[in-house]
Amino acid sequence: MLDLKLLDRDLVMLNLEANTQTEALEKLAARLFEVGYVKETYAKAILEREKVFPTGLPTEGYGVAIPHTDVEHVIKPAIALGILQKPVKFNLMGDLDPNNQVDVQILFMLAIKEPHMQLKLLQDIMEIIQDSELLNKMVKAEDVKTLIQATEQYVKEKGVA
Repeated sequence: MLDLKLLDRDLVMLNLEANTQTEALEKLAARLFEVGYVKETYAKAILEREKVFPTGLPTEGYGVAIPHTDVEHVIKPAIALGILQKPVKFNLMGDLDPNNQVDVQILFMLAIKEPHMQLKLLQDIMEIIQDSELLNKMVKAEDVKTLIQATEQYVKEKGVA
C-alpha cells in the first residue's frame, strides 16, 4: 500500500487554480522544486513526458492524472498532490489521440528516485483511485489535515501500510 511518508503535507495543494494542464503541472512541479524534492529540470521534463506518455485516467466521479518523469530530475522521492478548483483536460493514459481526453481534478505528481519504485507506486495509486469514496473525500477536503487523515484512514483500513 501507499507509503504515506512520501506524501509530504507541504506538497498538498488544495483548490489549485489552473486553466490548463500545463499550468497545473507547472504549479505542482514548482512546489516540489521549492521544497527541495526535485531539480530545476523537473518541470520541463514532466511537461515533455506528458506529451509523449499522457497520464489522464477516467475514474468514478473525478478524473485523475499521475504525471511523473525520469529519476535524474529527482533529489528525493515524494508525491505532490494537487486538487484542482475545476477540472482541466488531460489526454488519456496510453492513448496518443489528442481527441481522447479526460477532465482531471486530482493530480498525483510523482518524484521517483529509484526506477524500481515507479511500478509499485503507480500500482498503489491505481488502487487508491478506484475508491470513489476516498476520491470524493480528497476533493471535498477543506484543509490538508483532513485530506491526509482520509488517506491515512484508507491505508489503515486496507491493512497494508
